[in-house]
Amino acid sequence: MAATALATAVPLTLGAAGDAGAAGDHSIVFARYTATAPVEDLYAISSTGGTPVNLTHTSTVSDVMPTWSPDGKRVAFVRYGSGGAVDGIWTMKSTGGDLKAVPGTKDASDPAWSPDGKRIAYAKPVGTQREIYVADIDGTPATRLTHNATDDLHPTWSPDGKYMAFSRADAGGHSRVMRIRLSTLTQTAVTGSASHDWTPDWSHNDRIAFSRVDSSGFAHLYVVRPGGAGLHRITNARLNDKNPSWSPDGSRLVFTRGGTDDGDPEHLYLVRADGTGLTQLTKTDSHDLQADWRP
Repeated sequence: MAATALATAVPLTLGAAGDAGAAGDHSIVFARYTATAPVEDLYAISSTGGTPVNLTHTSTVSDVMPTWSPDGKRVAFVRYGSGGAVDGIWTMKSTGGDLKAVPGTKDASDPAWSPDGKRIAYAKPVGTQREIYVADIDGTPATRLTHNATDDLHPTWSPDGKYMAFSRADAGGHSRVMRIRLSTLTQTAVTGSASHDWTPDWSHNDRIAFSRVDSSGFAHLYVVRPGGAGLHRITNARLNDKNPSWSPDGSRLVFTRGGTDDGDPEHLYLVRADGTGLTQLTKTDSHDLQADWRP
């Protein structure tokens, strides 16, 4: 099926809040669904607020897990639906349109663009679990990085492109943040084996943010150094905070905050890395997920 038949590109303007497609605006891209529009589409919003703008509009195809290219000109994302006819990682212009499928990524998830913009990492099923792969942006050659009887998910690159961090989930229901050196494939645990740690994001000033379900029973945001030192909690509400993404300067995070029930709205919030300055960014009755801050 041709890409033009799957999505309608909408010109991206945010009025007084600024143009999210403009090079000077560090806008935020995210996935949204609502009770009346239950299929996810991609939106962008200025980091200063304003009205989110549609980047994709696909009534039968879900677009999720968006991630900016390092130059801010394109977005990679996961597209699935239509009975399996559409399934894999795609890229598009920052304003929507010019959709391109990444070959070899059927059933893949969690795309992450390399710092040099030439490669993309993702998680892909191998048997009953997911492993981390990396490929050139045209899909070749795809190289498998992890080989485990566990699920490896959510890759994120170090600023120098020499490492990745990712989530490793075991059969016991625990998940930790791992680090892998790409030159040797040597793997090191960043957080403990009895944790419930998900969706790491590696900042340009060398810190890793992630979401942890801690003893409170809620998911909170934490930050740690890549070697495992300096662990501290950022958020502490009796709500679930997930999918953190760093601002370009590493001073703030955007994340999704929601309740304990799937029917509760989920909104985007901003917070400083020290836990202060909490600001709600989106406010409609929607589920706003998997935000990524433009470099």
